[in-house]
Amino acid sequence: MTEPAPPSAQSTSVVRLDVPGGRKVTHRDVAANGARFHIAELGEGPLVLLLHGFPQFWWTWRHQLTALADAGFRAVAMDLRGVGGSDRTPRGYDPANLALDVTGVIRSLGEPDAALVGHDLGGYLAWTAAAMRPKLVRRLAVVSMPHPRRWRSAMLADVRQTAASSYIWGFQRPWVPERQLTADNGALVARLVRDWSGPRLPDDEAVETYRRAMCIPSTAHCSIEPYRWLVRSLARPDGIQFYRRMKRPVRVPTLHLHGSLDPVQRTRSAAGSGEYVEAPYRWRLFDGLGHFPHEEDPAAFSAELVNWLKDPEPDR
Repeated sequence: MTEPAPPSAQSTSVVRLDVPGGRKVTHRDVAANGARFHIAELGEGPLVLLLHGFPQFWWTWRHQLTALADAGFRAVAMDLRGVGGSDRTPRGYDPANLALDVTGVIRSLGEPDAALVGHDLGGYLAWTAAAMRPKLVRRLAVVSMPHPRRWRSAMLADVRQTAASSYIWGFQRPWVPERQLTADNGALVARLVRDWSGPRLPDDEAVETYRRAMCIPSTAHCSIEPYRWLVRSLARPDGIQFYRRMKRPVRVPTLHLHGSLDPVQRTRSAAGSGEYVEAPYRWRLFDGLGHFPHEEDPAAFSAELVNWLKDPEPDR
């Protein structure tokens, strides 16, 4: 059996960054589900675990880490398997196993449960973790991602969503996508981040940071593997079984956040995910924002998230 690749000196220098305002986050590795995961931590209080999406890593939550810490939470952003400073394993990129990574990190942090906040692929995994390990998820906040069953039906039946997700279909080719992501020092990453944003484009520093992180050896391949599973498993027994498991309703308060200009996940695809939630469910659409609302308008996003987390009785 091939051993997981440990974080290299290159990955350490690229991903162990500080957050705006000069705040010093605590960087460390934790063991969970047979691998090691890099986390960035700030603050004390109830645990809020933040899950990034593609093509990013933990640093996408830099603004929320400070906002949550200032609001009295223990804010932890993790690098998903194969990304940032976490292990690059040869297998294990199906959503059920990736969700076990997430719940394993919660246990490794010594907490009984966590509020999960996930964006894009991280949102998909947050939905999955809440359904698979409900006792470990206190609350759920999902950004720019429909419920997995809504995602599946939109990908199969909505021509516009299929077109919007053309990059996922392109990922099914062997080796070519990896080369494209790392060519010219990650130029495609910069283009994707800018194209998927609304009018408030990311600054050059953020774009350059994501480019460097994608060029860490094996990151491009590991970043693509979850999307290959999502498509290739649609008609396979393991995929059918997974989506049957996802019929299990989410029974924790859920906040669903989406940008009205998101070109990757259409609003129509995401809306309606509340049918899989048997608990207070709040839908919040950010006008004029794209696929990265937490970066495009961090103040408004953080205020919405913190207020909801502090609300003892979130409404429907």
